Amino acid sequence: MSRVINTDSPTKRRNRSRRTIAELLRRLSMKATIDNDAKDMAATIVYALREIEDGIEQTVSAWEKRDYWMKAERFSRDWDWVQETAVNFEDVLRHEAWDLLPELLADLFPRFADIQIKSMTRKPDTWQGAYVLLMAEPPTELPW
Repeated sequence: MSRVINTDSPTKRRNRSRRTIAELLRRLSMKATIDNDAKDMAATIVYALREIEDGIEQTVSAWEKRDYWMKAERFSRDWDWVQETAVNFEDVLRHEAWDLLPELLADLFPRFADIQIKSMTRKPDTWQGAYVLLMAEPPTELPW
């Protein structure tokens, strides 16, 4: 029997989500008003941040199993902002506090500055309907 190789690693999923967020940040920064499309984009950012958080937990868990405690701790510390940012975005969307959205976007821009975007590769169906899906879920709260 041969080995099963998972080609969709947490790193690939994290990079894919980071690219999606970087493109959405650029698109949202071009919007003059908060319309349904902008709400869907912001909700998609929440989902992408959650996917990044899941990948971080998988990576940290794998490193801890191999007794790479310091590496796991450093990696976890480097990405500790993700969960809080996702909850903040969700909170803004749920309470329709649109005046806080530009500040959240500005806080995210430096975290995705390393991603070069020459052309937009994400299609609108990536984010369409995300706002309705997010509003149908129970609110997420920070564990602390």
